[in-house]
Amino acid sequence: MASTTATQNAIAQHSANYGSIVTHHPKKQKGITNPLSHVPNPVAHYDTTISKPVRKYLGTYGLFPPEPDTYEIQKKRCLAQLRSKQTNIGKFIYLSQLRHANVHLFYRILTDHFTEITPLVYTPVVGEACQRWSEIYMQPEDKGNIANVLKNWPQEHVEITVVTDGSRILGLGDLGINGMGIPIGKLALYTGCAGIRPEGTLPLTIDLGTSNKAFREDPMYLGSRRDKVSPEEEMEFLDELMVALKDRWPDIVIQFEDWKNPFPSLQRYRNDYAMFNDDIQGTGAVIMGGMIGAVQQSGVAAKDHRAVFLGAGSAGVGVAQQIVDYFVHEGMTEDDAKKCFWLVDSKGLVTLDRGDKLADHKVYFARDDNNGQQFKSLDEVVDFVKPTIIMGLSTIGGAFTPEILQKMAKLNNRPIIFPLSNPVSKSECTFEEAIVNTDGRCLFASGSPFYPYEYKGKTYHPGQGNNMYVFPGIGLGTILCKAIKVTSGMIYASGEALPTMITEEEKERALLYAEITRIRDVSARVAVYVIRAAQKDNVDRLHSLRDMTDEQLEEWVIEKMYDPHKAIEDIEDELDSLAKDLAHTRSLSQDKKQLKL
Repeated sequence: MASTTATQNAIAQHSANYGSIVTHHPKKQKGITNPLSHVPNPVAHYDTTISKPVRKYLGTYGLFPPEPDTYEIQKKRCLAQLRSKQTNIGKFIYLSQLRHANVHLFYRILTDHFTEITPLVYTPVVGEACQRWSEIYMQPEDKGNIANVLKNWPQEHVEITVVTDGSRILGLGDLGINGMGIPIGKLALYTGCAGIRPEGTLPLTIDLGTSNKAFREDPMYLGSRRDKVSPEEEMEFLDELMVALKDRWPDIVIQFEDWKNPFPSLQRYRNDYAMFNDDIQGTGAVIMGGMIGAVQQSGVAAKDHRAVFLGAGSAGVGVAQQIVDYFVHEGMTEDDAKKCFWLVDSKGLVTLDRGDKLADHKVYFARDDNNGQQFKSLDEVVDFVKPTIIMGLSTIGGAFTPEILQKMAKLNNRPIIFPLSNPVSKSECTFEEAIVNTDGRCLFASGSPFYPYEYKGKTYHPGQGNNMYVFPGIGLGTILCKAIKVTSGMIYASGEALPTMITEEEKERALLYAEITRIRDVSARVAVYVIRAAQKDNVDRLHSLRDMTDEQLEEWVIEKMYDPHKAIEDIEDELDSLAKDLAHTRSLSQDKKQLKL
């Protein structure tokens, strides 16, 4: 019955608030912790806006205040309680409890107050929540075999999971299982931004030990108190997990998040599963989308740009590779395109003759035209390269000094400044610093949110190159077209979609991304581009979508998106339909009796 399904969905969402912890233990069987595998109550049915007849239908009548609320009253009450909290972590805990108690109300408030709520459930506040996860965690844990416990997860139809091992959370380092806040927050955005149903999401944290000695010695730490497992052990464990996930949910989309070394798993699984890594691919796509707009507004052709990247880790290389693809689309050869990039790590400019062994992912961009010179600082590299673009993925707060920003302004009419590190304290510069030191001429996008800034009588608006512009749409598009894998073409298409959503008014304000308040429309457009790319790469399985025009496809995508405002209406409609069916059945029965007479 539909009501049974709704109950299962509610239980699954209750579980999803805290997620599952997959544990690797050298002396015990590998397993998964599902802290809420036997929740007794269908919490989604305790929404105070539900009418009395529906409460009776659901079996909840008399179990909470009798007079139905309106959503406006609910929202007013919740926002007052939220805003009464004195700290951001207090607000994070309150919102977690709200999602646990009333999932539809949580997502209604998230979608209606996106700019206020998003920073509290994801970056930057999720960073503090992860650091204190073992302190604020409020549920017991369980252990068992991976495949068996995945079978115990109450939701029969999981569409997407976010998987982390907590080894590289934002700019905070190895947080072990305290990183669980990341997949939970990420999946909240899949629902809020792209309308993926909350009961179809599964947050997973893999406990592979932690290199964080303080956590290993902390009696409150909930994870295993051992050092990180070897890469071979990690891959063996992931092999088992990936098979178990696909066996349990054959159509599942798997997103990897915040792994210290994300490249091996991406290369190992990308051709056999519908999986992607948001740190590498999502970051690359969203920054590429902003870069398309920046290059157009700069007035400088793609072939004439010179980009200095501070940060040569997985995210930095992923972004650079995605922009190389864009430059190739603009008519350059791949070899010429990659020569537009100079990467800087903790040892200075990445060159082939630097004398150290480069990580594999750095070799592609390593320079061989430095004539034996080694440049140790960002300032030296800027003087050598004379860049048109500086991009920060270093998590070094303030690395773009006033002197460097002023040099960029002297070198370029419209310097492109992208400090992309999270959280705000790790950002390479602030929006104010960028505006003041470039005399308001910079084209700016950041990873962290900044407020508008008034300079010389003009208000400037920052762009935020947040991955939420692309990863929800990538997931939604992959799910809807039933793609068997996530191709490079699908990732590129997600970034390519972003400039198409910028309005003329937004262009006049030099914004490189659409207003975040339109994120659901942006996600729908991204999903359409992703679906078209999947069709082009012949990895889609729902071929009926190929016959739709782009306009028809976008309308269809929007119709498929979960709308928390309609969730209670759907239950009301279900009861109304049942009542009509019952009345019709009774009418037929009476007619039969009269015929017999």
